[in-house]
Amino acid sequence: MKLENLFDALGGDDSDTLARLHSRLERDAEHEDLLDVAYRTLDTPLGSLLLAATPVGLVRVAYASEGHDAVLASLADKVSPRILRAPARLEGVAREIDEYFAGSRTHFDLPLDLQLTDGFRREVIEHLSEIGYGHRESYAAVAAAIGRPRAVRAVGTACARNPLPLVIPCHRVVRTDGSIGQYVGGIDAKQTLLTLEAA
Repeated sequence: MKLENLFDALGGDDSDTLARLHSRLERDAEHEDLLDVAYRTLDTPLGSLLLAATPVGLVRVAYASEGHDAVLASLADKVSPRILRAPARLEGVAREIDEYFAGSRTHFDLPLDLQLTDGFRREVIEHLSEIGYGHRESYAAVAAAIGRPRAVRAVGTACARNPLPLVIPCHRVVRTDGSIGQYVGGIDAKQTLLTLEAA
């Protein structure tokens, strides 16, 4: 049967049919435990964010500047090729991020999957979670806090490769002189986050 005939047999226009088929695929994959990575996008004041989760928890947050398709391809390589747009699994994540931008949430309470970090990077990522809302630490202070005071540049690299920006607050790490430094979402995004948290 040709695809056009399948659409006619199922009723509705192509977009309605595709939406129904995708919803069924999403439900069936979840039910049969065939969905290793669920993802969705979320519109925010900083643009579109890609959110991805495994059954363990949130595994990736990506800015549009990182290239959502490239991030999904990387997740398929590093985590699992069984990946599907499944917004329902990420409703709680989306809600908490919306609350953060609305100023009603100062701490994320989400299960996280940190499988994309290890070794030194994991040490840095775990420390970043301890930097409270509205607070800032220098790259040097982070290096000292994890017992590696000479690894200031490596801390910067670990922050740049944080798989969960925003949720794990690498935006709260600044240069020793107080200037904000670089950020995966761009300097303007970092300044917006710091300003939001200072309000």
